[in-house]
Amino acid sequence: MTERFTLGTAYTADTIIASLQQLEGESHAFFAALPAATFFAPQGDRWSPSEHARHLTKSIGAVAKGLAAPKIAIRLLYGAHAGASRDLATVQAVYRERLGRGASAGGFAPEPRPAPADLEAGRAAILARFRSAGSDLRRALARWNESSLDRLRMPHPLLGKLTVREMCLFTLYHNAHHVRLVAERVGLG
Repeated sequence: MTERFTLGTAYTADTIIASLQQLEGESHAFFAALPAATFFAPQGDRWSPSEHARHLTKSIGAVAKGLAAPKIAIRLLYGAHAGASRDLATVQAVYRERLGRGASAGGFAPEPRPAPADLEAGRAAILARFRSAGSDLRRALARWNESSLDRLRMPHPLLGKLTVREMCLFTLYHNAHHVRLVAERVGLG
């Protein structure tokens, strides 16, 4: 079986943007195809698919906001990086290692909410915000040149300071990771 929600070999801004857009489309279609009751139902003692979508929206939005900040402010706040950024596989391995040590979403966890009375409208609203955050991220990333992606850093709550490129690669993997978890838990992975 072909793995769902693939990431490709993203590294340049253009390939990261394309991969983010493709993954967002696949994720949106997957979430929209779930029965509405399943979308809002917790998965055992784990988050519901809606909570995963809200978590992703929150984290994507934070990265988009960071990328939209003036580059000089980013440099002054978080410093510069010398050398190349790590690739997707390396960023993924570092994140998985931290998860293996019990890392959690912390402040990026979705706030608990009861399922809305109108499940379809509730899902549509959550997925609209998910899509909007993704669009904001891609638009912000498109304004960056390749050298700035490697030269400037941003803080990650679990991984420390990452180059902007690494943060974007993390975001790509993080999105796939959460949607794959949902798919696995609903028996579609």
